[in-house]
Amino acid sequence: MRPITLLFGILLAFLATRTSVRAETYESTKISPPKLNREFRGAWIATVANIDWPSTNTLSVAEQKSELTAILNRAQTLKLNAVIFQVRPGCDALYPSKLEPWSEYLTGAMGRPPRPFYDPLEFAITEAHRRGLELHAWFNPYRARHRSAKSLLSADHISSTRPSLVKKYGEELWLDPGEKEVQEYSLKVVMDVLERYDVDGIHFDDYFYPYKVQLSSGQDLDFPDEDSWRKFGAGGKLSREDWRRENVNRFLQIVYTSIKKRKPWVKFGISPFGIWRPGNPPQIHGLDAYEKLYADSRKWLQNGWLDYCAPQLYWQIASPEQSFPVLLKWWVDQNPKKRHVWPGLNTANTPRRWNPEEIVNQVRRTRQQAGVTGHLHWNMRSLMRSEGVFEALSKAVYFATALPPAMPWLATAKPGKPSLAVTGRAGALSLTWNATSTDPLAFWVLQTRREGAWKTEILPSTTASKVWVGTHPDVITLSALDRYGNLGSPAAMQRTGTP
Repeated sequence: MRPITLLFGILLAFLATRTSVRAETYESTKISPPKLNREFRGAWIATVANIDWPSTNTLSVAEQKSELTAILNRAQTLKLNAVIFQVRPGCDALYPSKLEPWSEYLTGAMGRPPRPFYDPLEFAITEAHRRGLELHAWFNPYRARHRSAKSLLSADHISSTRPSLVKKYGEELWLDPGEKEVQEYSLKVVMDVLERYDVDGIHFDDYFYPYKVQLSSGQDLDFPDEDSWRKFGAGGKLSREDWRRENVNRFLQIVYTSIKKRKPWVKFGISPFGIWRPGNPPQIHGLDAYEKLYADSRKWLQNGWLDYCAPQLYWQIASPEQSFPVLLKWWVDQNPKKRHVWPGLNTANTPRRWNPEEIVNQVRRTRQQAGVTGHLHWNMRSLMRSEGVFEALSKAVYFATALPPAMPWLATAKPGKPSLAVTGRAGALSLTWNATSTDPLAFWVLQTRREGAWKTEILPSTTASKVWVGTHPDVITLSALDRYGNLGSPAAMQRTGTP
């Protein structure tokens, strides 16, 4: 090699080295990121009968984790911001519990723990939060055994340990809501999860007293609560039907106040049957949940015994007797406390019976109806299996990230700006930060601008750094989102060049 060529090569290497270690500089700026929409976008993950997860009760632990991760990835890709994860299908548990046995839907046999051992609920919470998703723990407060169950009842199931509290109704077992011990027991189960897990919400669906079983004569089989009726109801001022409704009312009040006393930021939501009573409003026909399920769901909403109401509006927009938009407006009109109304959508009906455009239009109707701040999809399986539904939602209504709505009836103070530090060397840019207040945080909202385009990322509250390799953003902003949904002002930094 010629000396001049060697010298030129050494010079180039030296310059490249000097360039690679030169640090980029960022300074504080008043640039504000785009305002994010507020909309609850959730989906149910049902474990009962292996509807959504796990797909069968014979999967290995690795397969279970892989399936659940795929579900959460799908939710994140679709820009949902919450999942409703069923943890108690029928007095059993999808988590280690000293109160109830392991669910057979997880391992194939009631009471059998997963091997190798892991905690599915803790895994689900960690992975959901990692993806910017809230996780609401979904309980069935009274069902003790679903008709799909096949394994033997374990010795620690409540039907074995407290048989007087359990009634056989049709093909299923149910706790008797009229027994005060049942209310105390189910509350204890809920509070056990609330105490031990970092859940974002507690959720009940439409099962209170069971849906009526019909006899061969066509008549309804009455719920067998004669013992508790004689003890607590008979001879009182209430009819048996009103007494049953009051049993549910009392329990829900206790659950709500207990949650707020311990962790006031945890949302309590209920997803009742979509029709409160036929004739409300006048054109509506269908099941009378007030009369048949003893569920006075309008009263729960009117009294503010919940943070969100998700009525299951599983009918089409054009169905006159169960019109989606007519029912949606009716529910909003029953909401003097201004709690959140997030209707449940029958996404599982597409594309088998409905065109995906039906669900897209229902999402649009929720946005057009004042007083509605989100919606939920029944269920995640439908969003996993139907590419038509996924693509329709992605392209038409979920093209931008949305944050869950705040709960101003609980708290309105905003978290403080985080403190930011930026360093850049050898092609990598590092952002680190610290919270400046003691507010319990849910997520960090990271918004960056590069060549005029903004990008939003939702990061877990436990995250304290971010690294970019390659092309770096021109503007970096970070805001704290607290557990009540209040978003703090952004801390912002702008690239000013290299020294």
